[in-house]
Amino acid sequence: MNIWVEKYRPQKLDDLCISPEIREIIVNFNTNIPNLLFCGIQGTGKTTLARIIVTDILKCDYLYVNASDESGVDTIRTKVTGFSQTKSLDGNIKVVILDEADFLSGASQAALRNLMESYSNTTRFILTGNYRHKIIPALQSRCQSLDFKPSLKDSFLRCLDILTKEGIPTTSEQKKQVVALVKRFSPDLRKCINELQKQCIDGVLKIKEVSNNAETLHKIWDNIMSEQGLKTRKYLIENDAVFNSDWDQLLVDMLNYIYDEPIDESIKKMMIITIADHLDKATRVNDKEINFSACMLKLEQCLH
Repeated sequence: MNIWVEKYRPQKLDDLCISPEIREIIVNFNTNIPNLLFCGIQGTGKTTLARIIVTDILKCDYLYVNASDESGVDTIRTKVTGFSQTKSLDGNIKVVILDEADFLSGASQAALRNLMESYSNTTRFILTGNYRHKIIPALQSRCQSLDFKPSLKDSFLRCLDILTKEGIPTTSEQKKQVVALVKRFSPDLRKCINELQKQCIDGVLKIKEVSNNAETLHKIWDNIMSEQGLKTRKYLIENDAVFNSDWDQLLVDMLNYIYDEPIDESIKKMMIITIADHLDKATRVNDKEINFSACMLKLEQCLH
């Protein structure tokens, strides 16, 4: 298996990078587990933990549904209902894992709400999602919610452990570069590991300096200050490989860049609020590039 994120996907709770609080909750689970809602950005271990619970901790019958592929109400009314309404052969609780449940339609979530109550004697539900606000309150109230965000230290140690298992030596300077890489992509541990593998060539860690998008940010800022924001979009589309098309991270980097700029404090505050607003919108929009470009035009308006 050449893909590190799959090769080193945790199979047991002890191998998973989660907070001590979540670990303490999970280890005390038994057949009377509650319905669960795992929230956090991509690559933080939500789906992996759900699978560990059913295969290693409970060792129970389970149904896995990727809600981003099967988001319609028919999936809930047929596939999920059919599984939930029967008892397991050993009499133990069964589990339905609804991965990426924030993609479920409103009708699907409403139907699921009733299922949780109707079949509580036989079935529990584990929902995962990047965005809690996309899960209706009625479902949230029926679940015990856990927030996922691996610590920088745990993510760094996981990366070092993978390098060790791959037989790739690291100098003290290279370890500092790994730290910079983890800080750049954390808390998305999956992305950290993918980026780490990309920079290991022929069994040697040849990590490049992790870009902080300084040149890109400087170009954007110059366009804003000269009120030529429309040029920014063309420039970024042509150079999106520089920041890996990570528009959300570029917004965060832009906020930090503006924070250190010597401009009027009142303007700076308006700009920071504007970026924060578009970061919130980024969780709901269909096109993150358009959201970013609109934010840059709004920043121009803050100058007046």
